[in-house]
Amino acid sequence: MERQLVRGFIDGSLSTLGVVIGASGAEISIIIAAGIGGGVANGLSNVFGAFTAERIEEEMQIIKIERAMLKNLKETEIYKSVRRKVLKKSLIDGVSTIFGSVIVVLPFFFALMLNASPFFATLVSIALTTVALGLIGLYLGKLSKENLALSFAKMAAFGIVTAFLSMLVEKGVHFALG
Repeated sequence: MERQLVRGFIDGSLSTLGVVIGASGAEISIIIAAGIGGGVANGLSNVFGAFTAERIEEEMQIIKIERAMLKNLKETEIYKSVRRKVLKKSLIDGVSTIFGSVIVVLPFFFALMLNASPFFATLVSIALTTVALGLIGLYLGKLSKENLALSFAKMAAFGIVTAFLSMLVEKGVHFALG
């Protein structure tokens, strides 16, 4: 389940970071709506995508077992257990995606309450996302017994690179259309 949790969180946080940076020239309420709307859509997409992919993968394994055993397993507890496992993995993937997106949007809620600028909220969002990704890196480093500082730095770098490229896109679009 760690794979779905980590993958979903990374997907939700990085894709939503791109959304909020792309919308950073707008009012804070629009940035919040775009970030949350995109995060929820991405989460639901991941539930459906993960369910479809995992189900097909598990069905292929069941078919191999059925052929070897010369028996249909569709009505067995084994098959039902596999289906529950697929659903659980899918839900974890989608919920962690939404959670990752909420982390990115959180600074904009505070900026709205404190009357701070969208620019300041964007900087805080980038920093918060980078630290959150670094913490995921620490977790992965601990699981894989790798250098924790290096694991933190690699994951945090993804946040920084995503922010930088998203800013280039945002500025490029404004330049091209402005």
